[in-house]
Amino acid sequence: SFEDEQFEVVPLTPEKILELIEQAYPNPIAPEDLAKDYGWEEEEVLAIMQVLKERGLIKSMEYNSFTRIHHDDQAIKIVKQMPTIASNKQPTIAIITAQYCEKLAVDAMLENKETFVRYTTVGESNVYTLGNIGAHRIVSTKLPSVGSTREAMTAAGNTTTRLLGTFQKVDYVFIVGVAGGIPHYTDYRRHVRLGDVVIASAAQELALTNGNGPKPYCYVYSSGQSDVKRYYPADDGLQVIARTLVQNDDGKKPWLQYVQEGLQQLSGRGGHAEHDFARPAPNTDKLYMNIGNKNVIEVAHPIAQPAEGDGDDTDATSGGPAPHQTRLHAGPIGSGYDLVRSDSARTDYAQAYQLLATDSEMNSVLDSIVGNCRDSFILVKGIADYKDGTTSRKWQNYASLAAAAVMKTIVCAMDAPTNV
Repeated sequence: SFEDEQFEVVPLTPEKILELIEQAYPNPIAPEDLAKDYGWEEEEVLAIMQVLKERGLIKSMEYNSFTRIHHDDQAIKIVKQMPTIASNKQPTIAIITAQYCEKLAVDAMLENKETFVRYTTVGESNVYTLGNIGAHRIVSTKLPSVGSTREAMTAAGNTTTRLLGTFQKVDYVFIVGVAGGIPHYTDYRRHVRLGDVVIASAAQELALTNGNGPKPYCYVYSSGQSDVKRYYPADDGLQVIARTLVQNDDGKKPWLQYVQEGLQQLSGRGGHAEHDFARPAPNTDKLYMNIGNKNVIEVAHPIAQPAEGDGDDTDATSGGPAPHQTRLHAGPIGSGYDLVRSDSARTDYAQAYQLLATDSEMNSVLDSIVGNCRDSFILVKGIADYKDGTTSRKWQNYASLAAAAVMKTIVCAMDAPTNV
């Protein structure tokens, strides 16, 4: 668990090294830094990095450091500064991801992609992928690291500010990636489980009060010391689209199609074996209930009652429930290191703010979006565990892909850009 990590030696494995290099991406990382941070031998770290390099997963950079290679690395342009982009090619939508698998999933939704990486030896490197979804020009980026450390938060805020400064026509910001679901042990409709997608919107009751009641919020952050900070966009047009998708009146689910297309793209291209984006087996989604005294028991997931099913949850032939599909939920998402890591605190936090999911701290990113006067933003989070999305790798890839597919569905429902 996380508390013990500060004292225990993390085993040195190629998987762990690759994970750390992916987390730091686009920042290159040197063996000596990893050795120092984790108490490993620098020679051993370097030896593993050489193996990863031979497998074509990472490449060496200057100053004895390494970075992750994309499967289509030849399409990546390394630049000192971002080239000027013709005004009709300027992106109007920015997508921010925090993990490598999230960036891969988002990029699988884009057409006509071009990726630029700006490496710096001082400060943060940046990666920008430009592409299209329908009529919209998109830029996607990955934060160099996320977490509750001050460095990670500052870096995340700076990366966001630089993104919005570089692409000044961006009006809409999506934060896409993984989060931890808030399960509901009895009510299927309110149960958020692995592989589902939560879109950050106001809680149902607050969405309906027209300016008279308390102000709505779609994201809350608690630093543990001060009050809980609430976020809501000045223009909630994206939240309105999200709500329509969740209500799903026409029964169409375009995101399922986008997941399939993304899977084909991500699996087809050489050497993506370490990134399998297929949906894990249902029996890997185990639900536990904390019964006090640090004891947990495994419980069954609530199932849909025939009356409240969406009409497509039953299998026509056998009448039994169909295999679980990705379901969409709209409601607030929360973060805060201390609250999310403890089961009981997380449950109380979720109840107090009607949260549907909790994730790694995105508050510095949101502060930057709001501070840079972007009125429209939304978080789209695939559920990868029941903590904050980062504790287990098993569902992360699929959850990232599901979130990216829902992001694409929202973008396709937006009006075509007018300011280009």
